[in-house]
Amino acid sequence: MSEPVQPAECDVPYLADPAILALADWLGDPVAPADFPEVQLRWRNDRAAVSVGLAGLSDAEWVQHFGRFAPLEGNLPQPLALRYHGHQFRVYNPEIGDGRGFLFAQMRDDAGRLLDLGTKGSGQTPWSRSGDGRLTLKGAVREILATEMLEALGVNTSKTLSVIETGESLWRGDEPSPTRSAVLVRLSHSHIRFGTFQRLLALEQAEEMGALIDYCLTQFPASPPPENAPGRDEPAIRLMHAVVERMADLAASYMVAGFVHGVLNTDNMNITGESFDYGPWRWLPEWDPGFTAAYFDHGGLYAFGRQPEALHWNCGQLAVALRLHAETAPLVAALERFGPLYMAAVARRWCWRLGVEPQGIEEDTQLVAGCEAQMRASAVQPDAFFFAHRGGRGLPEAFSHYRPVASDHPYWLGETPQSLLIEEVEAIWAAIAADDDWGPLHAKVAAIRRMGEAHGPAPLPAGHA
Repeated sequence: MSEPVQPAECDVPYLADPAILALADWLGDPVAPADFPEVQLRWRNDRAAVSVGLAGLSDAEWVQHFGRFAPLEGNLPQPLALRYHGHQFRVYNPEIGDGRGFLFAQMRDDAGRLLDLGTKGSGQTPWSRSGDGRLTLKGAVREILATEMLEALGVNTSKTLSVIETGESLWRGDEPSPTRSAVLVRLSHSHIRFGTFQRLLALEQAEEMGALIDYCLTQFPASPPPENAPGRDEPAIRLMHAVVERMADLAASYMVAGFVHGVLNTDNMNITGESFDYGPWRWLPEWDPGFTAAYFDHGGLYAFGRQPEALHWNCGQLAVALRLHAETAPLVAALERFGPLYMAAVARRWCWRLGVEPQGIEEDTQLVAGCEAQMRASAVQPDAFFFAHRGGRGLPEAFSHYRPVASDHPYWLGETPQSLLIEEVEAIWAAIAADDDWGPLHAKVAAIRRMGEAHGPAPLPAGHA
């Protein structure tokens, strides 16, 4: 491994802060990245990189860090494959962990928040089991598209920072093989999963769990629990309330975006409520609660309409783990907030995406129900519905009193909205696979970002800055 390289100066300073090292002895395993035969830069997200002082890297430096994984100065001296357990389709699995990724670096963003750089497809680890530790290039392209579209629709999501093609031929049962390989780097606020806590419970490591709780509360601060919440001053209870608030909002954001994640296992749940790890995702072709993204989800456990239930159930598993540090009753009290918080978040986000002023939770909930009924009756694609009814135009008479939010962005004057149905995703990949034509991907990302500018930032829950 080469010597660390100092990132070039840019407007936002690079501020290394490998805070995870305080937990590293029991949280993960030091690993070496794969030695790829090639490293060809295919995607660099300077919009995300600028927030952590990395946009000034030259392409050569970028590849050295995110293809060869030379350490960033002052950061982790060696990548760390994190250890965790998890419920996978509600079957507990103690044999998992970072099997084709690792935590590469941590730094502060322009708002002082701690962010992680984590990988996907960076090689085998002690947790790879029978896997090769690799990622297909198609999988990386799909993750670029998913994260860009979700960000534009106000979902709290990881950012795809880098994709580098690695020159290997991979065999996969779910896509034509051999296929091209890549290594992806994502930027997110944490890689601490629900399954991290589940592992500590299974091993009865109470001291380590206490340290992890303190880490999460220190590094990812949240608004305090309600005044009447039992045990509200206990660290585990404070964390549980924060996670329930975040996950209720995440569930709502999926629904309003018309997005189906596909694999909502507890090892895919981030303590910050940040969506990540995109595999068989889909956007709805029409408003169908039973629509399922993953071909292997035979029972529809993670179907579109069951996503709020899935995230609530996962929060319940975190509550079970936190019993190592707290009594049951205050954890249950925190968990019971999920439903009302979710309904409020759906109403808040629905009005935002529709471009109308909220009227109050009861009226806004009726608006949501009315829109859903209209979508089901017309079988219109959800993105087209929100676009056509922007500002409340064309809604049933019962909702005519909703006032539009002022917006002069030219996106709303166009003829068609942005969407990301599977046919377009496949066409974008086909251009790359057949002709190495990356133009359609870059054009799509530019169009999605323009839509995001038109929407503006999603509204936060009351009490959140």
